[in-house]
Amino acid sequence: MNRKLLIILIYFYALVFSVLKSIRLPNEWSEAHWMLDYRLGFIKRGLAGEIFGFFFEKNEFSILVLTAVILAGLYVVVLFTAIKYTNVSKERFNYDVLFYTIFFLSQYVVFTADLIAYFDHLIFLMTFLSVYFIKKKLIFLSSILISVALLIHELSFFLMLPISLFTLVVIEFKDQNHNFKNLFESQFIKKIGLFLFLPFVTIFSISYYQEIGGSQYAEILNYLQSINFISDVTADSVANAYTSKFTYYLKEESGRFFQRLFISRCTILYGIPLFLMMILIFKKFIKVNFYILILLIICTLIPLLLHAIAWDTYRIWSFPYMILFLGNWILNSEFKQQISTEKIPFWILPFFVISFLLVSMIPNPLLHIEEERFSWQQRLLLLIPFSCLIVFYLKSPKKNFEA
Repeated sequence: MNRKLLIILIYFYALVFSVLKSIRLPNEWSEAHWMLDYRLGFIKRGLAGEIFGFFFEKNEFSILVLTAVILAGLYVVVLFTAIKYTNVSKERFNYDVLFYTIFFLSQYVVFTADLIAYFDHLIFLMTFLSVYFIKKKLIFLSSILISVALLIHELSFFLMLPISLFTLVVIEFKDQNHNFKNLFESQFIKKIGLFLFLPFVTIFSISYYQEIGGSQYAEILNYLQSINFISDVTADSVANAYTSKFTYYLKEESGRFFQRLFISRCTILYGIPLFLMMILIFKKFIKVNFYILILLIICTLIPLLLHAIAWDTYRIWSFPYMILFLGNWILNSEFKQQISTEKIPFWILPFFVISFLLVSMIPNPLLHIEEERFSWQQRLLLLIPFSCLIVFYLKSPKKNFEA
C-alpha cells in the first residue's frame, strides 16, 4: 500500500478516535455566547453573535450547523497541513509521523469535539489565515484580522497574536539572510510597531471598557433568560462572565497559578506529550537559528498564562498543542532546506510510547461535568486497527517511499 495513503489513514483514524471520545451537541454556555450581540450596546465577545445574526436566524439548529462547519473546517485544515508536511521519503519513523500522531490523539482534539460551539475553534481558524497573510507579506491585513478576533474573544491576545508575531519574525529573519542581529534594526522595529498597533488599541479599549464602563449584567441576564433554550443558571453564569472585571478574575484565580502550572495532574498528563513535541521540533530543525526555536517555545507557553485569570485548567492546557502545530507548519514551510536528515535517536521512541499512552488511554476530565466515552478496554480494542496501520506503514516497501 502506498505510504502517503497509509499516512492519511493513520492521521484520519487518530483524529476520528479522539473526536468520538467526546463529540456532543453544543452546550448552553456556548449557545449563549452566539446569541449575544450588540443589541444591548457594546459588550466584549459580541462581534461573532452580531455577524451571525446578520446572516442567519438565531436558534439552536443554526448554531449547531454554523459551529459544526467551523469545526469541520478546522479539522480539514490541520489534516491537510499534516499530510502535506509529512515527508514519507525519509525514514519510516521520522519526526513528522511522531509529531502529528501525538497531535491528533492529543487532549486538544478531544476538547475541540467536546466544546463544539466555543469561539476557540473560530479563533484558531482565523489564526491560520493570519499566518497565511503574513507569509504573503499582507501584514496590515493580518493586524486587522487579529483585531477582529479580539472583538470575538479576548482570548485571541494569548492564542493568535504571539504566533502571528512569531511568523513575522521568521519571515523577516529569512529576508535578512538568517542574520538575527538585523532584526533589531529600526526598520523592523517600526514594522512590528505598526503590526501591533491595532491589536493593542483593540485589547486596551476592551479592557478599559470592562474595567471602567457601566455593568450590563441585568440587561444581558434578562435577554438570555428570554431565550427558551438557555436556562436561568446558564444565563446568570454567562452574564457574569461578560460583565466581571479583568481585575476580579485576576484576584480570584491568580493564587492558583503556580499549582495549576507546576503541580497539577495536567503537568504530567499534558506536559509530557507537549515536551516530546517540543523536542521533536528542536531535533528536526536543529539547523535553524536557536533563538527562533526558543521564541516558538515562548509562544507555545504564553497561553498557559491564562491560568492566572481563568479556572478551566484542562482546556487551557490544551492550547499549546495547536500553537506547536502552527509553529511546526511555519518552520516547515519557511526552512525546507534546513530540516535535519538525521535518524531519530533511540531514546525518543520510549518517550513517544509514554506520550502515546497518556494521550490515547487516560480519560480527560471534560468541562461541565462531562466524561469521555469508551472504557480502557474499548480504547484498547479501538487502537488495534490503528496499530495495524502503523505496522503496515513500518513494513511498507522502499519503492513506495516516493508519494
